[in-house]
Amino acid sequence: MLTYQTWETEEKPSFPHDNETKGALDVLTWAFRQYKDDIVYACSFGVEGIVLIDLISQVKPDAEIVFLDTGLHFRETYKTIEKVKEKYPSLRIVMKKPSLSLEEQAQQLGDELWKHNPNKCCELRKVIPLREALTGITAWISGLRREQSPTRSHVEYINKDDKFKSIKICPLIHWTWKDVWNYVYKRRLPYNVLHDRGYPSIGCEPCTSPALDPNDLRSGRWVGHGKTECGLHIS
Repeated sequence: MLTYQTWETEEKPSFPHDNETKGALDVLTWAFRQYKDDIVYACSFGVEGIVLIDLISQVKPDAEIVFLDTGLHFRETYKTIEKVKEKYPSLRIVMKKPSLSLEEQAQQLGDELWKHNPNKCCELRKVIPLREALTGITAWISGLRREQSPTRSHVEYINKDDKFKSIKICPLIHWTWKDVWNYVYKRRLPYNVLHDRGYPSIGCEPCTSPALDPNDLRSGRWVGHGKTECGLHIS
């Protein structure tokens, strides 16, 4: 089995990307056959996440989906999660919370930590909770696409994840923004209505604005902080 520990010696599979799902369904079929229940999908419930959930449901209807519930998400995001639960009742959606409540975080590190130290806030409310969720898990799935940003342009279907000592599976690497929306409309999938209000990338409410640059889907994240990633995808 391909694991973090066997990465150097185990053969990596290859997948075609000239089919209807650009390899995504092939990757997911392999991943769940390989890891069975030893794999989770860490989902933010943005539109790419909705696509992946629909694809995953075709392969493993009772897959485990982890949502990093920072306590700072938009109301619309929580409503989207409820719609997904209704459409895919067999999925096991885990609302993973940080160990510190927002009140405890404010007492220890100051009010509105995201304003004066967003990296620390992301570490406490996203990175550490995901590390806890992946403890004992061999692989996890992510919705990264190469088109999203320069920092994601070299992602492969199967990646050695040094940050979480895991295997990271990225089925949508060859999908474009247009591909994502075509799939959603064709399948009539529920999605976060904030996407219709100028938010192509949706994270925590205090750190997410409508995109400043229509050619940069993540330009509305952490505006003014010189930050484009929460830390989950940086080794």
